[in-house]
Amino acid sequence: MTILVTGATGNIGRKVVDHLLARGASGIRALTVDPAKAALPSEVEAVKGYLRKLDTLPSALEGVSSMYLAPTPDTVEEVVALARKAGVEHIVDLSGEPESWWGTCSTAVERSGVDWTHLWPGDFMENSLMWADQIRRTGTVREPYPGSASTPIAMDDIAAVAAAALLDDTHRGEAYLLTGPEILTRTDLVAHIGAALGREIEFVRSTPDETVRALTPTMGDNARWYVENVLTYFEAGAPAPNTLVEGITGRPATRFADWARAHAHEFA
Repeated sequence: MTILVTGATGNIGRKVVDHLLARGASGIRALTVDPAKAALPSEVEAVKGYLRKLDTLPSALEGVSSMYLAPTPDTVEEVVALARKAGVEHIVDLSGEPESWWGTCSTAVERSGVDWTHLWPGDFMENSLMWADQIRRTGTVREPYPGSASTPIAMDDIAAVAAAALLDDTHRGEAYLLTGPEILTRTDLVAHIGAALGREIEFVRSTPDETVRALTPTMGDNARWYVENVLTYFEAGAPAPNTLVEGITGRPATRFADWARAHAHEFA
């Protein structure tokens, strides 16, 4: 059995590789734009390819029985068609509910006729790293909605679920709405980061335009889209925490306070 991990040097794909190895999987093939620089473990087969360069995929898909699919909505229809043609039997995709901005990925996978498992995570804990620049420069975080909330999940937990789903056929046909273990407001997140750093970080309520300016050094042109779409989504309310991560992986989901302590050096 060959398992293809796409986006294998990305934030989640690289962790999927590690979790597959930790579970004793063999026959892992990693899709990466530059195998020579990928720094993957020796037991992993690194192959050159990119989901937005379709001509690189047929050889990478050869002999693959299951794959982890990173989200590329602009080419997903063609990618899953190539996967089906190559004989892929199961796709574990990182996507979202059909009405979400990643929903086209899960819809395309279902239409392909290949068995599927959908991973629908909420807010990534790692998204808080967008505050690192302003925390270092000003000791503050500027946003418009201090009480808006999410149920953030660590990327490592998502990857652990993906690895488990790739290795266990009982997850086929399931769509998992993955959450972290607790609902946290924006001010809660900032307080946890401050505690990890050992100092207080002030949350400054700001206008959307001021927030865009504060985030632009980190997010560039994506800052306005984030403020106008994601932050307003958080304002609408957070999904209730669930225990899917623990039920699927056998380990509790990461708490944000623990994640913040592990990543404190990235904010310092």
